[in-house]
Amino acid sequence: MAALAETRSLVKLTRQLLRSAPSLSPSLARSASCLRTPLYDFHVARGGRMVDFAGYSMPVQYSDLGIGASHLHTRTHCSIFDVSHMLQSRVEGRDRLAFMEGITVADMAGLAPGQGTLTVFTLPNGGIVDDLIVTQAGDHLYVVSNAGCREKDIPLLRAREKEMQEQGREVSLHLLEDRGLVALQGPTMVQCLQPLTSLPLARLSFMTSALAEVAGIPCRITRCGYTGEDGVELSCPADQTTALTEALLGSEGSPKMAGLGARDSLRLEAGLCLYGNDIDETTSPVEAGLAWTVAKARRAAGGFPGDKVILGQLAKGGPGVSRRRIGLLSSGPPARGHTPVMDTQGRQVGEVTSGCPSPSLGKGINVSMAYVEKAFSKAGTQLSLQVRGKAIDATVTKMPFVPTKYYSS
Repeated sequence: MAALAETRSLVKLTRQLLRSAPSLSPSLARSASCLRTPLYDFHVARGGRMVDFAGYSMPVQYSDLGIGASHLHTRTHCSIFDVSHMLQSRVEGRDRLAFMEGITVADMAGLAPGQGTLTVFTLPNGGIVDDLIVTQAGDHLYVVSNAGCREKDIPLLRAREKEMQEQGREVSLHLLEDRGLVALQGPTMVQCLQPLTSLPLARLSFMTSALAEVAGIPCRITRCGYTGEDGVELSCPADQTTALTEALLGSEGSPKMAGLGARDSLRLEAGLCLYGNDIDETTSPVEAGLAWTVAKARRAAGGFPGDKVILGQLAKGGPGVSRRRIGLLSSGPPARGHTPVMDTQGRQVGEVTSGCPSPSLGKGINVSMAYVEKAFSKAGTQLSLQVRGKAIDATVTKMPFVPTKYYSS
């Protein structure tokens, strides 16, 4: 009876997640015109429910595991996510560091070989064009940015390349369209991956990267991810992505395939932003709680788009910001994107950007992110959410909602 009750609870949770996942609901539609990743046929053969996401046909879940169960499997074992839709690129040339520092808030010169950083492309108004990971890969920079921002990112990168080349500086951008990318996430990641590679994973810390073979396939292994768990992303030749994924599935640690539904609820519990929902061209890194991405050296020297606005918001005695990204805990019906956030007097003080039921916290607990007026951003503040015409009590809570488990050697 207990097992039956648990199964029913997971089925109910899966339905709630499908209804409430703000980043997925606008694109849950089949489309013959979608682009396909190297794993498309593999997903279909394994019962992947394919949907249009960022212009790609991607699995939202698999027939053998609902979203809630897949989420919990990632937290207790490990899961494989197809992230080949992400834009991978390579920046070469003597002036590659200056190239990237001219369009992001990162301190590229301060990164050691093999070290990566999360950063953002910014606009003159301080808004965020996209978030991305840049790795100092020795003789080049390895860049991974969002598939949904491809149409913005490529022109931005090409314009920067042209500008620098016209100044006689040495830089060149190469889009890695012939690469696949899979993420292996969860506490048994090492148990799964180590038997397949000679790279000592104990020496690979969070946000560091190295070249190595995995199951005989040449890969770039980067210790990072979007779940809050220990994990890696594996970049490999596109035509070997299926073989790599099959090798991982056949290894130890109980790996299973996972789709966009679990990826979204996992990143929400980890307090991680989704571009287009929680950050966009109208939000600055400071408002978004991403001030830590503005490196110390860049705070001193500036030199990135929107530096006056962003550094002014960071300055002691400066104008600051009027709103902040916060975390909220609630129960009852989950809040979706654009849900109004109200104070105890019934006045709207903000708006939800992402929200879903929390499989890890369970017991009907929902997690959400919102932007609220700064005066209401302190942890413990009582607010309410207008869900389906009803006021749902919510409490401002520090993020992440579930402790992260990033690895340091």
